[in-house]
Amino acid sequence: MAVRDSDKEEAVVDLVETATGNVLSSSSDIGSSEELQTNEHAHLTLKESLKKWRTVVIYSLCMSSAILMYGYDYVIVGTVSAMPSFQQDFGVELNGKWILPSLWLGLWTFVSPGCSMVGAVAGGFCQDRVGRRWSLAVGSFLSAVGVAVCFVSNRPAGDAIDTRRAIFLVGKGFQGGAIGMVMATAQTHMSEMLPPNLRGPVLAFFPIFTLLGQVIGALVIFACLNHPDGYAIAFATQWPLSALPLIMAFVVPESPTYLTRKGCDAAAYTAQRRLDGRTVDVAETERTLQRLRAHVARERHLPAKATYRDSFRRGNLRRTLVVMFASIVPQLFGLTLLSKASYFIQIVGMKASLSVVVLIAGIVCGLLANIASLPVLARLGRRPLLMSGLSAAALLWGTMGIAGIWSGDVTVWYSAAVMILVIVVCGLGAWPAATIVCSETSALHLRAKAQGIAWFTAGAGNALYGFVLPYIFNPDQGDLGAKTGFVFTGLCLIGVAVTYFIVPEMKGRTPAEIDRMFELKLPAGQFVDWENPSAVPPANEDKV
Repeated sequence: MAVRDSDKEEAVVDLVETATGNVLSSSSDIGSSEELQTNEHAHLTLKESLKKWRTVVIYSLCMSSAILMYGYDYVIVGTVSAMPSFQQDFGVELNGKWILPSLWLGLWTFVSPGCSMVGAVAGGFCQDRVGRRWSLAVGSFLSAVGVAVCFVSNRPAGDAIDTRRAIFLVGKGFQGGAIGMVMATAQTHMSEMLPPNLRGPVLAFFPIFTLLGQVIGALVIFACLNHPDGYAIAFATQWPLSALPLIMAFVVPESPTYLTRKGCDAAAYTAQRRLDGRTVDVAETERTLQRLRAHVARERHLPAKATYRDSFRRGNLRRTLVVMFASIVPQLFGLTLLSKASYFIQIVGMKASLSVVVLIAGIVCGLLANIASLPVLARLGRRPLLMSGLSAAALLWGTMGIAGIWSGDVTVWYSAAVMILVIVVCGLGAWPAATIVCSETSALHLRAKAQGIAWFTAGAGNALYGFVLPYIFNPDQGDLGAKTGFVFTGLCLIGVAVTYFIVPEMKGRTPAEIDRMFELKLPAGQFVDWENPSAVPPANEDKV
């Protein structure tokens, strides 16, 4: 059933508003209504869910253009260090070989995620003030400006090498801030518009499109590898992908959650109908909005408001800490090092051309693993995927560290194989599971701020790892080479322990149920067994 004219739509909106007014008439009614917010579609398979909410999936794919830009920029800016032309224009010659000084390599690796921390926090404010779409548009525009600064960084000629390095540093920082804003916004918007059945599989688009962007970026790097101005050409290719999220900001509907919180009831109804499409009838849209308005009304009776300070106050602190931990899981299993695999494997002893091939192979394998994770995420919980993935990664990194005790071709190729296997293992479970936990843990009224905190934390982890890693493996400093694997073995084991004690299982739960379990202060291991006392049997549905 679809709304065919404005008169019908206005009538429906009036009915929704009347029903909602009754729901919000008293705080006790609000609590009662929310207790019944179970997942009435839990019986649907992944295929049936994708069919029922295919319009939401399409819009999520549109939002994924922001993730594609993130992955592409990440590998372009991170991998230019492996290009001979960049090394000659920005590096120094050491023992007949061009390398990048550890200080500048560390600063370049630090500044992008470091500034993304600022961008993520700014994005949290921007989302709640002007909406998810405008925040996405502003971040995309600023990203294009950052690309322009990187593109002209080689203009100072002659001996002005420090000037070139500084301009590139500024460009990377500006772009990193913009990307932090874009990613925090995209994750907030997608988590708010997805039904519980699709929250896991569709939020797995984050690692999938991150790696897809990296594949495209790595292929561009490989094509420009031996060109005299190859890195400048690679920078220029970032502009089209920076424009994609800007365009999508005007295509995807605004978040109904945001509009409801702002009191724009008619606009929220219109946005929800666009998200539901023709496969969801008007009555179900009405119920969705009624539950959403009841949830928002209940939040207004809570002492905590939608501020960063309230995210760290009693009642929300535990949830915020879970979000922060989930956001640094990729750094724990070594994503920062894997993104610099081409440069790292050159340090271990591989030729530049082969190192880029290894990078591309690793990204492709990781992408396939992420795609394969979609049905896995629909069946298995977040906790087992996190713990098993990090445990396997710890074992792999440990064997690479042992191999690094010796030198030679075997160590070089085994190190390359381990890096590929780690991205496959974690791409199949730990990485997408961490993204989902990060997106679904926070309360709805703190969702934008929580994603700002998440990307701030991820940026801090990226910045710290990016700055320290060159001092660990680079030949002019720690010179650990393949023995760097021991470092990530320890980090992965820490991740397993923390997951066991603090990360709860929230698969298939509604926001109301997640709120209630945290209010009850259940231990992380008991979330999976908790039953909603107000749960009702799922209604029989017509086949979609």
